[in-house]
Amino acid sequence: MRRKAHSRAPRHPAGAEETGGSEEKATQSLTQSLLGLIQQEGEWPSAIPNLTFHRFDHPTKPTGYLLEPSICLILQGSKHVILGERHHTYGTDRFFVVSIDLPVIAQILEASPAVPYLGMVLKLDRMEIARLVMESPLPPMKTAPVGQAIEISEVTKPLLGAITRLIELLDEPELIPVLSPLIQREILCRLLLTPCGPKIRQIAVGGSPTHQISQVIDWIKRNLREKLRVEDLAARAGMSVSTLHHHFRTLTSLSPLQFQKRLRLNEARWLMLENRMDAASAAFDVGYESPSQFSREYSRLFGAPPLRDIKNLAET
Repeated sequence: MRRKAHSRAPRHPAGAEETGGSEEKATQSLTQSLLGLIQQEGEWPSAIPNLTFHRFDHPTKPTGYLLEPSICLILQGSKHVILGERHHTYGTDRFFVVSIDLPVIAQILEASPAVPYLGMVLKLDRMEIARLVMESPLPPMKTAPVGQAIEISEVTKPLLGAITRLIELLDEPELIPVLSPLIQREILCRLLLTPCGPKIRQIAVGGSPTHQISQVIDWIKRNLREKLRVEDLAARAGMSVSTLHHHFRTLTSLSPLQFQKRLRLNEARWLMLENRMDAASAAFDVGYESPSQFSREYSRLFGAPPLRDIKNLAET
């Protein structure tokens, strides 16, 4: 369930800076402040543009959703993310970056009422990345080979410091319009200096396979109910059909048709859960012509038929 977050976070406990001394302790103090603010489970958009928090008091079942280009960091707990056949598990010592829109399946592994899961997602601005690459005297990087669009790396102290300063702006909302763009630019700069840097650059480099496949994905999202012709997608990307298939599967672990199917099933699940739509109506709404085929593919992805799955979700 999505809930709206307040724009102001409680101030850190008195003396926290004197007793903390390290960025790790400062982050722990910040985490406790955020947990005091975010007292219920769910997704919490913040007053800082592009920044969202997530809190869970219990481990969750695998849940599918579309993850936009972003940096994802866990402040407390751990999480398992599935992309196609690839599995990724990470906790507070690592972050992961997504360079294109991806239909992932995620599961919270460590969470309890006493020690809730707390994560943050910061969306990445492609135009700002392009400007930063062009305008900043960053060290040159070798061209990275096309790889999967999700990459995990260790959290560096400078990066963690910049993220902490961004979150601390919640305590001074009047400064958010002025300082938030500057700190987010610093975060992007520091990301470009991590092992994930080449992948992040490819988000904004026109003509790169990542950028071309990203344009194809944008079209699939806008035309979710349309039948796909791979030849048309290849023409949009300026690639041959075989090259499109190769780069698409390398980046997303899925074929274009599987990708569209995953988006359709996620959208149908949302329609049934939030809009109380019946399975047949949801199936037709997202582009399925056969309710029986929809039910089979839904069960294969989510582990239960639509009616039972939605009932379980509603109960939890």
